[in-house]
Amino acid sequence: MPFTLPPLPFDKAAFEPHLSAESFDFHHGKHHKAYVDKINGWIDEKGLEGKSLVEVIRLASDSGDKPLTSNAGQIWNHDFFWKCLAPEGTTRPSDKLGRLIEAAFGSEAELIGQLDKEADAHFASGWAWLVLAGDALKVMSLHDGETPLGRDGIKPLFAIDVWEHAYYIDYRNERPKYTDTVLGKLINWDFVSRNIEGDAITAGDLLPIAA
Repeated sequence: MPFTLPPLPFDKAAFEPHLSAESFDFHHGKHHKAYVDKINGWIDEKGLEGKSLVEVIRLASDSGDKPLTSNAGQIWNHDFFWKCLAPEGTTRPSDKLGRLIEAAFGSEAELIGQLDKEADAHFASGWAWLVLAGDALKVMSLHDGETPLGRDGIKPLFAIDVWEHAYYIDYRNERPKYTDTVLGKLINWDFVSRNIEGDAITAGDLLPIAA
């Protein structure tokens, strides 16, 4: 059976005026769907039947299959990204996350500033990430459809998509305006906090399964 495009975990108008329903029609309904469709076209050719998305990503990495790595990674990254978003003012970092932010960055504002700088400065398409590296928070970016999965000692906590398809509807080519808005207003701190505890990722709710 093929992979399916997971529904958005929110109403597509939930973030207006910052991110429009139209933007999700394109970002989720066109671009995210295209990665799912591409993988489904390779199920028989590449022996993917019955594998989870994470298993496909690992298979692609082990075999050096760059198109499969990119498309599978983009599915996972987008599944993750949707859960990183929450309406303005509805979530706050947990006490544990707050302590880690203070230890690594000094303040939440400084963390946001570093994420914003990383996202804006990233060359071409990719993702900016907040990760747990060992026992400390770290900001990093990855190109195209790369994911932090399988990197030693790295646990993904938050991501922002900096492919042009993430902002061309609402912000045209103004990536800095888009990143300022998402990072300043729309972070789902509850999700980030649950990732610190391990609940959000290990429960498997991010991974569409090929039945």
